[in-house]
Amino acid sequence: VQLQASGGGLVQAGGSLTLSCAASGRTYITYVMGWFRQAPGKEREFVAGISRSGSLISYADSVKDRFTISRDNGANTVSLQMKSLKSEDTAVYYCAADQTIVPGRRPSTRVNDYEYWGQGTQVTISS
Repeated sequence: VQLQASGGGLVQAGGSLTLSCAASGRTYITYVMGWFRQAPGKEREFVAGISRSGSLISYADSVKDRFTISRDNGANTVSLQMKSLKSEDTAVYYCAADQTIVPGRRPSTRVNDYEYWGQGTQVTISS
């Protein structure tokens, strides 16, 4: 599967932004999808993940109640709605796909569990 992230930009603190990730490939529906981010000088970290059906979702504590992940399997897209943005949310955001099928398991938070990655989209929050 190939992933293309978009929607990044410059936003003031407290504002909102929605990222989108378009996936190509007929097997998109079989993948767990996730969003990660990487700030300068820091390791890539988990942001949110969603199961194949959308019924299981995981969030990093730092974004819980501010970010919402969703997917549209018909359109092969996964989105990340971000609100109440903070300067510490500034990073390059990546969408990723995990092809491992474990029924009933919540989306993994581990970078190494995701086999496919998009190119990243820059999100910059100004204070």
